[in-house]
Amino acid sequence: MAKIPHRFNLTEEQMPTQWYNLRADMKEQPDPMLNPATLEPVKTPELYPIFCEELAAQEMDSTTRYIDIPEPVLNIYKAYRPSPLNRAYDLEKYLDTPAKIYFKFEGNNTSGSHKLNSAVAQAYYAKMQGITSLTTETGAGQWGTALAEACGYFGIPLTVFMVKGSYNQKPYRKAIMQTFGANVIPSPSDTTNVGRAILENNPDTTGSLGCAIAEAIELATSTEGCRYVLGSVLNQVLLHQSIIGLEAKKAMDILGEYPDIVIGCAGGGSNLGGLIAPFMQDKLLGKKNPYFIAVEPASCPSLTRGLYAYDYCDTGKVTPLARMYTLGSGFIPSPNHAGGLRYHGMSPIVSKLYHDGWIDEARSVEQTKVFEAAMLFARVETILPAPESSHAIRVAIDEALKCKETGEEKTILFGLTGTGYFDMAAYTSFMEKTMTDYIPTDADLQPGFDSLPKIPGRPAEPARDPAPARR
Repeated sequence: MAKIPHRFNLTEEQMPTQWYNLRADMKEQPDPMLNPATLEPVKTPELYPIFCEELAAQEMDSTTRYIDIPEPVLNIYKAYRPSPLNRAYDLEKYLDTPAKIYFKFEGNNTSGSHKLNSAVAQAYYAKMQGITSLTTETGAGQWGTALAEACGYFGIPLTVFMVKGSYNQKPYRKAIMQTFGANVIPSPSDTTNVGRAILENNPDTTGSLGCAIAEAIELATSTEGCRYVLGSVLNQVLLHQSIIGLEAKKAMDILGEYPDIVIGCAGGGSNLGGLIAPFMQDKLLGKKNPYFIAVEPASCPSLTRGLYAYDYCDTGKVTPLARMYTLGSGFIPSPNHAGGLRYHGMSPIVSKLYHDGWIDEARSVEQTKVFEAAMLFARVETILPAPESSHAIRVAIDEALKCKETGEEKTILFGLTGTGYFDMAAYTSFMEKTMTDYIPTDADLQPGFDSLPKIPGRPAEPARDPAPARR
């Protein structure tokens, strides 16, 4: 049998031509989004003032299993896709583990992350509808960079509200967005009503994704011809990101492999949802039983310590309400170095799958342990990983070491969502030992829980108990 290559690429002809809609195979659907004014389930036309019409339709579609990827989107994908499936031989050797470790690497594009997969699609649909400008938020800057790329390609003006903590940490992320023509504003800002209100209450705030979302939506709904686009959380985004998992599964099929464990970092859920999608389909249909692990920062523990409840997706409380694992829309996480994982909630799809036990386990990890794993991975695999991706690396290493103890030859797949070239302040902080591990206390989390909207007949549920130890 031929040795599995270190790096395996599908051909362009083998690249998926359809996205997979995971909801079509879910045993139970996520609870419907609610109109914030009426608290009634949202109807598709009610989303049109915020989203492009085709994206609103995708957001609400829970029955169409496969959706064709438009030809212009496929053509742009081919500039950087298919992305490689890598076998981490050197990491396996370093760990002296019998486990086989694979990672799907999404960093081979200018944005340096998986975010471009949805940015291209959303910009395309905006262009087709004749939208004259777009607005969005970004945390670590990966989504803002990706959308700036896509809008630059399609000639659509873009305004990005960047979480202030990341804006200050990552000036070159701002610069690259501006290179592609985007207007970048630190959030909260004095350019919107909601931003001014937040600053009046807390002038020194470092911001949050919830704050930035609120500002972006205010701009979209008050500007003629403008629409809002989001890089994570939404059903439409997980749909577009399914290409990650579809490519990974096809590549592993060709190599005669199948993962026992699938691991993804989890902030809003886009990478995790996209990576697990076709493997979760196998589990839902009873074909296979892979073990899924979601990994989040200990400083922003929505899955492991949040409540499963209806909540606003933004701090300004103007978005539809979604039932998800949440820390409360007013929760402001500490300015850790994994800015893309600092959202107060989690994708309704991911939340429902975790609540119902289809996603087996969620773990929260401290950032010093994350950067220990990042440094090790960089040195043995020669790829500098993003802090977000390094959460998955941390747990992949932990699982491989468990295999070393038990002698099990498990196959591990994790998502390497992007590169860390714009995160050198974080790496420097770790190397200079100035990095700290902030873990919120129960008292820190309680105000966010107290602020959750009270929805009759839909009580908040506590975080799921940790999964039992595997045999």
